[in-house]
Amino acid sequence: MGFALSITVSPEDIDGNGHMNQAVYLQYAERARWACLREGGLSQEKLLDAGVGPISLRVTLEFKQELFVGDEVTVTCDFAWDGKTHQTIQEIRKADGTVSAEIVGVGGLLDLTERRLVPDAARYFRDLAENPTVFGLGRSA
Repeated sequence: MGFALSITVSPEDIDGNGHMNQAVYLQYAERARWACLREGGLSQEKLLDAGVGPISLRVTLEFKQELFVGDEVTVTCDFAWDGKTHQTIQEIRKADGTVSAEIVGVGGLLDLTERRLVPDAARYFRDLAENPTVFGLGRSA
């Protein structure tokens, strides 16, 4: 497992059925991805200064187990790199290890001038990150 963020389910995360609202699962995943970027040394400001920004192209969410107010969860982030795009593989796990949801996203880095994906997203992550191992990458040669 790569990066992990702990979150406690709060009352505002709950829907009318008494369990966590479906949209909140995606918010937790997004919060963990940004925390992961910061952990690797990639702040939003640093990315913008480099002329790039992370984008989501597709997100698949599979619900496994309900979450309720007060549940302590861990949201993981792992990466698989493939040229212009990468997969972000995430799980939301309860404190007892039960998987509550699996989220798989396909994303990339958008060149903010050209408005196109950069050809090698992993290279940008390696070159810009203070700690690229958080993203499953080693240092550039």
